[in-house]
Amino acid sequence: MHSIGDHDGVDVTSWVLVCPGGLWKVQRKQTHEESQEIVSYSGDDAACSSSDCPRLGSLCRVRVRLKANMDGAESLVSEMGNEKLSDQSVAEMTEATPFPRCQDTVLQVPLGDWITLRLGEGQCNITEACVERMRAGQKTEILISRVENGKDVSAPAKAKLPLCATVELKSCTPGKESWEMSPEEKWQWVKSHKERGGVRFRSGDVWGAADSYSRALKLLITLRVHGREEEEKEQEAEEQRDTDTGDKTHQHPSANEVKSIKAELHSNLSLCQLKVNQPERAKASATKATLLEPGGTKAWYRMGQACQMLNELEEARKAFKKLLELQPESPAALKALKDIASIEKENNAQLGLRLSKMFS
Repeated sequence: MHSIGDHDGVDVTSWVLVCPGGLWKVQRKQTHEESQEIVSYSGDDAACSSSDCPRLGSLCRVRVRLKANMDGAESLVSEMGNEKLSDQSVAEMTEATPFPRCQDTVLQVPLGDWITLRLGEGQCNITEACVERMRAGQKTEILISRVENGKDVSAPAKAKLPLCATVELKSCTPGKESWEMSPEEKWQWVKSHKERGGVRFRSGDVWGAADSYSRALKLLITLRVHGREEEEKEQEAEEQRDTDTGDKTHQHPSANEVKSIKAELHSNLSLCQLKVNQPERAKASATKATLLEPGGTKAWYRMGQACQMLNELEEARKAFKKLLELQPESPAALKALKDIASIEKENNAQLGLRLSKMFS
């Protein structure tokens, strides 16, 4: 994040997010009056007080509209929608509005409609990032532009840019900061992020999958893992609690479980980074995965792929040979080693040709 400062009584904050098609810059405008506004609430809508912002797990009732489309007709419809919405209390928000994570628009949400988001799921990156910095009852204006990298502009970026939109937060339920969550709660979030990442990757949403795996890894950093002796004591205490209550749903992850899922997340993230042509990052992620779980065949293969893309052929050969040690006669490893030998043969031939011209 970067604060640009104020101009004519307006504070502008900007940040960069990973969204469909790559990186996008978001600028949020907020007047000094909005910054100092204290909103009064009554009844169930007091669940999110004026001093609190939505937190991880909060259900947030949100509306996003393109500013260009906010004409008189839409304003009338919006007012009618507001009147209907005011009859719904925060207590009635029990689940997020189901809608597919859109890859055709950077805003990723149904425009003009009130929807309910669960903060932290990464269903719509830009909207969530805005809501995290808002209070119930606030409206904010954002300007969205693509971070150019000199490459072909993907389909989602072909729309007229920059985009100007408004984000409104009607109400929200209580949530938690990561430091307030129990290890069991963090573990459930990690597993849900990992599962969500797999679903997104299989549907072709590589950027979304990478976002899910990154969110899971960030939570794992804050997850306290017991040593072996502490783990045994904790397991005995949990078994006793389960016996007393009959509840077996809350289980503290073991050190081995955390290590295993962390290795898998790094390996999966490496695959996403390969898909979006980031071999340096892919190599780093795969390296972390192999250090955590030396027997992970997928991580070694992805490390070899990343090194090959970086033209680090000797490193790539070592990675593929390690894969063969773990998985003898692996067709993928054998083919990769054959490809490396062909590349080296061609490189040597070209070098020999250049040398012969120099001394001829």
